Formats: sequence, C-alpha cells, structure tokens
Amino acid sequence: MRDSFGRLANDATSLISRVARLYHPQTLREKGWIWGGGLGVVTLILMLYLVGVYWSIVPEPFDVRDKTRATLAETNLEPVTGSYTTIALLIVMETLLEKPGGYLSNDIMPPSVFLDNIPNWEFGALTQARDLARSLRNDMSRSQSQSLENEDLAITEPQFNYSNDSWIFPSTEGEYNQGMEALKRYLSSLSRQAEMSAQFFARADNLRDWLAIVEKRLGSLSQRLSASVGQERINTDLAGDPNAAQSTTTSDHVTVQTPWLEIDDVFYEARGSTWALIHFLHAVEIDFQAILKKKNALVSLRQIIRELEATQGPISSPVVLNGSGLGIFANYSLVMASYISRANAAVIDLRNLLSQG
Repeated sequence: MRDSFGRLANDATSLISRVARLYHPQTLREKGWIWGGGLGVVTLILMLYLVGVYWSIVPEPFDVRDKTRATLAETNLEPVTGSYTTIALLIVMETLLEKPGGYLSNDIMPPSVFLDNIPNWEFGALTQARDLARSLRNDMSRSQSQSLENEDLAITEPQFNYSNDSWIFPSTEGEYNQGMEALKRYLSSLSRQAEMSAQFFARADNLRDWLAIVEKRLGSLSQRLSASVGQERINTDLAGDPNAAQSTTTSDHVTVQTPWLEIDDVFYEARGSTWALIHFLHAVEIDFQAILKKKNALVSLRQIIRELEATQGPISSPVVLNGSGLGIFANYSLVMASYISRANAAVIDLRNLLSQG
C-alpha cells in the first residue's frame, strides 16, 4: 500500500512538473516561435501557389500585322516579302522567354519545379518555332537546292534546337537569345534594299514543304490526344505500298493509351503548338498572299486558322477532364483532337491546291 501511494505521489509530482514546464514563460515564448514559424510556412506555400497560378496563365495571342509594323518602326525599316513570317517567329520566341515568370521549362526552383502545364505549352510552341526556323533556313531563304544558305539563319536554326531544359551554363535562354539576335540580323538585311545576301522566296513549293511538316505535327498531336482513352487501332504502317517493309515485325492490332499522369501534358503541348501555329499561318497569309490568290487557296488557309483558333478557347475546369468518349463527363483531349484533325485535313487539301498548276 505504501509503495502504491509512493508511486502515485511520484507520478503526481512528475505531472505537475511537466505542466509547470509547459506553461513556463520561456516555454511559452518558444511555443510562440513555433506557431509563428508554422504560420510563415503556410504563408510561403500560399504565395508560391498564387505565383504558380499567375505564371501558368497562357499568353494572349498577338496581332501579326501590328507587331510587324511596330518592330519595323523601331529600326526604321519597311515591310518586305518575308517580314511578317520572320517577325512572327521572333515574337513567338520572345513571348516564350518574356511572358510572366519567363521561360519555365528549365527552372529547378519552386514554384516552377512543381508546374508542368506551362512547360509543356512552351515545348509545343517551341516545336513549331523550330520547324519554321528550319524551313526558313533550308527553303524559304534559298532560291534553289544549290544556292548558299543565309549565314544568320544558319545560326538561328541550331540555336533554337538547343536543349529546352538546360538550366546550367550554357542556359537555354542564353542559347535562344543568340538565335534571336541572328534572326534579327536576317530581318534587318532582308528589309534593306541595298542588301542582297538575305532573301525570302514566297513560292508555292516553299510553302508546300513547310505545310508538309505542319501536317505531320498536327497528325501526331491528334493521335496522341485521341489516346487519352484506350483504343485498339489497326496497324496501317505499311498501308498503300505492297512492297513496303519495316525493320521489325509488329502486330496487326495496336492498343494505345496515354498514361493518366501525362494526359494534361499532351493537352497543353497541343495548346502551345496550335497557339504558335496560328500566328505563323497569319504571317504566311500576308507574305504568300499573291501565290495563295493565284491558286485560289486563300479561303482554305483561313479555314485552317479558324479551326486552330477553336483550340484556344477558355477552359472551364481547373483540371483537364478525361471522361469517356460518350460518357457523362467531358473529354478535353478528344475535343482538342477533333479541332486539330479538321485543321490537318484542311492542310492536306491546301497542299494539294498548291501543287496544282
């Protein structure tokens, strides 16, 4: 009994001592620092979240005519054939680097490191810019296959193809800026009548070759978007040529489905790609207007632009919905694929028009 009372007294004394320490002034001050630190962490997280939301806002489209006039006015240059296409490419690249938050694909600090939608949007727009830069270097700036390439475009094209996610020296932004400086030199030479080294040839074959690249890009995006829901497709890799062969044997039926965590990545890549392409097509409409009118293809080009502009509509959901094709919930990827498929079909028709005499 005495031992029980002894243990009880010891326990009571220990409890009183713990309570006294808990409410000791020094302990209360320490507890205040803990609460203050916790509040600071919550505030920091909230601020990073709001900054991330702001940085994830997709840039507004720009007017190619207005941007071209303003850019040329800054350097006292006059618009010539090729000015609109060149400046559209330049402004798209400037937008990637100078939009809110800057270029985010290579950031390794929060909140950028936690963002994936806008970096995929950047990659989509960058892909279209790379394709146009390659076409400028190899086709639009050269009169024929044996002619010399432009020295500035020979710098621009590889610079734009530098790794899109390099954050250490040399940084992606630094390499792209070098490519943009070379593109500005080409634009300056192009717009001066005394300069003969820089040219832009608005010919049907040049436009048709670039549209062939666009056609493949849009076709690939359409297929990837459609794979947001699992599909079993017929393998058409060798269709149309009885003598065609391939490296390895594949099944006659192919099952494709985009992984769940990559659905929004493909969606935003498609949004970025079509955003850039809309501006390039507006520029092409001006620079190639004479040949488009001659081929009676101007309306066809405008229809492509209209289909692609539908891909830039506002998104009503905070997440990319991925319902089944005919289910209760919407499937944003399938809607995007529908717009891109129709644009792709119109690109094929336009290329056929341009190939006719």
